Amino acid sequence: MTADPAATAEPPTAPARPRRAVVLVPNAAAPYSRGLRIARSLAGAGFAVEIAAVGRPDLPAEERDGPVIVRRYRPTGRWRAWDAEAGGRPGWVRRLGPVGRLVDRAVKVLAWPVVVRGWWATLRRDLVPADLYHACGIQAVPVALELADDARRSGRAGRVVYDVIDVILESNNVAAVPGPIVAWYRRREHGWVRRADAIVTVNDAIAEHLARTWPVRTRPTVLLNCQPRWTPPVPRPDHLRRAAGLPPGCRIVLFLGRIGRERGLDEAAEAVLRVDDAALVVLGFGPWAERLRARDAEPRFAGRHVTLPPVHPDLVVEWTASADVSIVAVPANSLNQRLSTPNKFWESLTAGTPIVVGRDLAVMRSIVEAEGIGAVADPSDPEDLAAALRSVLDQAPDAYAAMRARALAAAASRYDWETAVGPYLALVAGLVPNG
Repeated sequence: MTADPAATAEPPTAPARPRRAVVLVPNAAAPYSRGLRIARSLAGAGFAVEIAAVGRPDLPAEERDGPVIVRRYRPTGRWRAWDAEAGGRPGWVRRLGPVGRLVDRAVKVLAWPVVVRGWWATLRRDLVPADLYHACGIQAVPVALELADDARRSGRAGRVVYDVIDVILESNNVAAVPGPIVAWYRRREHGWVRRADAIVTVNDAIAEHLARTWPVRTRPTVLLNCQPRWTPPVPRPDHLRRAAGLPPGCRIVLFLGRIGRERGLDEAAEAVLRVDDAALVVLGFGPWAERLRARDAEPRFAGRHVTLPPVHPDLVVEWTASADVSIVAVPANSLNQRLSTPNKFWESLTAGTPIVVGRDLAVMRSIVEAEGIGAVADPSDPEDLAAALRSVLDQAPDAYAAMRARALAAAASRYDWETAVGPYLALVAGLVPNG
C-alpha cells in the first residue's frame, strides 16, 4: 500500500514570535535622544520596539519613528497627584499647611521615587509584555523588574537592562537629602542592580566607578552617547546665525541642551561679552528658558545673547556645525558631573565644532586635551572662560581649520554610534537570542 501523504507529513510549524523590546523612558520622550538611538538600533537588530514614555496632555499618546512606536502612558492611580505634570504634590498639602508639607516630605522619602509611581501604575495595567526591558535611569528600573517578572509568566523572556545614564545618588539632586536617607536609597538601588540581567552605562569612567562600588558580577557594558556618523556639507551650515538674526561676521558660541541652574549659563553669558565679535546662542529647553529670553533683551546683552528653541535630535549635529565653538561650563561639584559626558559634548565632536569645557569635568577634559579639539577653563570664572574661548576663536585660520578636522576625524574613527552600539547589541543578543 502507498502511505497517505497527509498521515506522514510533519505538522506545520507555527511562525516564530518576533522578539519585543521596550525602552522605558521616565520623561515625555519628546524626543529623548539616547532612548531613540537605542530603540532604532534594537529595531535594526530585529526587535519589535516600543518606547514607553510618560504621557502629557500636550503630546500625542502615540507616534511612530520608522519601525519604532513611541507610546506615552498618562499617570493614574493614587500616586498621580505627585506626578510633575500634576504639580508634584497633592492639593491637600497646601491646605494642611506645615502638617501637609511634613506629610508630603515623608511620602516622598518613603515612596521614593514617588514622582513616577503614577506612570508605573499605568504601565503595569496597559503595557504589553516584552522580552527585553531597557530601563533608562533609576526611575525606570524598579518598574522594569516588575514588568519583567510578569512577562516571564506570560512566556516572554523578560530580561532587564539597567541603563545608568547618571550616577544620580552621587549628584546634586540629593545634595540636600540627609545622609542616612541617601544610604537607604543606595541599598534599594543595589537590590535592583542584583536583580537586573545586565548593567549599561555612558562611559568607561562611570563603568569603573560602578564596578568598584556596586554589587555587580561583571563590569558594566559601556554605550557611549555618541552620534551616528555624519559628513558635514561644504560650505558649513549657517542655521544658528540665521535663526538668531546675527550678522555674518559674528562668531557663534553655542550652549546646547537643558537650560537650568548649575549649567554655567550666567558665567558663559558674561564670558562672551569679553570676546570680540561673538554672541552666545542658547539652543535648548528647560526651566530657565523664560529667564534667558528676558536676558536676550537686556541692553548689556542685546545682540550678544540669543535664546532659541530646541530642534529635533536628528538635526542637532547639523545645527551645531554652524557654531564656531561650543561651551560646556558645568560646575563639577558632584561625582556625577565630574564624570559626565552629555549629548552636547558628542554632538559638538561629531559636528567638528571645537569645545571649551570646565577644567574639572574629567572625562570630557581628557578627550578635549588628547584630541586637541578645544580648550579648558574654570567654569566659575567668566574671564578664564573668555580666555579659553579666545584661544580657540582667535587662532590663525589654518590652525582653527585643523582643530575642526581633528574633531571630525575623532568622531568618524572612534566616537560614533555605529561603533559604540556594537557591544550593547552583542549583550542583548546573549540575553534574548534570535529564534
